[in-house]
Amino acid sequence: MKRQVSQWVAGVLVGLMTLTAAGCGSKANDANPPAAENTLKQVAVTYVKAPLNVPSIVEKDKALLAKNFEEVAQAVVYSDLTTGPEQTQALASGDIQFLNAVGATSVILSASNGADIKIISMYSRSPEAFVLFTNDPSIQQAADLAGKTIAGPKGTILHELLVAYLATAGLSQDDVQFVDMTIPNSQAALESGDVDCALLAGPTAYNQQKGGKTVLTTGKGLVDATICVATSQKFIDEHPEAVAVFLKTQQEVLDYMAANEDEVMTITAKEVDLTPEAVKEMYGQYDFDMTIKDSDIQALKQTEQFLFDNQMIENRVNVEELIWQ
Repeated sequence: MKRQVSQWVAGVLVGLMTLTAAGCGSKANDANPPAAENTLKQVAVTYVKAPLNVPSIVEKDKALLAKNFEEVAQAVVYSDLTTGPEQTQALASGDIQFLNAVGATSVILSASNGADIKIISMYSRSPEAFVLFTNDPSIQQAADLAGKTIAGPKGTILHELLVAYLATAGLSQDDVQFVDMTIPNSQAALESGDVDCALLAGPTAYNQQKGGKTVLTTGKGLVDATICVATSQKFIDEHPEAVAVFLKTQQEVLDYMAANEDEVMTITAKEVDLTPEAVKEMYGQYDFDMTIKDSDIQALKQTEQFLFDNQMIENRVNVEELIWQ
């Protein structure tokens, strides 16, 4: 099952154009066009550049959302909230309208807690960008992790990666000492020797690998590392034109990236403090196709099961109902 949004987007935009033309029947109206009743004062969008969120970086650099939203919103603002719980709470409160790059784990946790949240498109899949590292030469495979201390952010793709990797050796999280830490703190703990292993992603993982740290596993074959774009059903119902413009812009960004790869590498490198060559090397790990595919739905179901099995959600979530139809 594939989510096809282009026809819906086109229909809404054509409808908006028709309404605009109908409102231009007099010179008085031409001189002083009335403000649209559903014009938003502002649209708030999350701006998350890690692990390597190239579409967000390019969109902001080119101000494409601001340009495309001129007809339906007075302003576009970017939120600096980067953690999943912060983002989903801000969506629930109405402070943010679009979560542009939010982890599937955060979406499912929010839905399990009864929040109004809908996935409207995919953002990325990048299993190879999520990595488990060690400094200990005695650790060479999953079975060697028994009794070891491992740092990483709880309830995230990285946490899901750890549990999936342990399972390949018949182990569970109970067989290791898992310490909940942010990616920067996990890196620091690995460097200092306070932990045996660290779960890292994006540029941090790239730099650690280039620095000689041992890679135990990436997410390849273990997790899909699904990142989504989400809003609320309430916002969809009240402002369908804004959703149409957002999705149109998302595709426009992807088209720009495909047509201007060298420029995109330079823009991204500057934003994430890497060389264009390093960005290009990492870029191949990411699939930014915005279509919601059958494989994405299966990955979401796997994540929901992971969260339930590890007692991070009490209420089961119907993944199909999470996806905006």
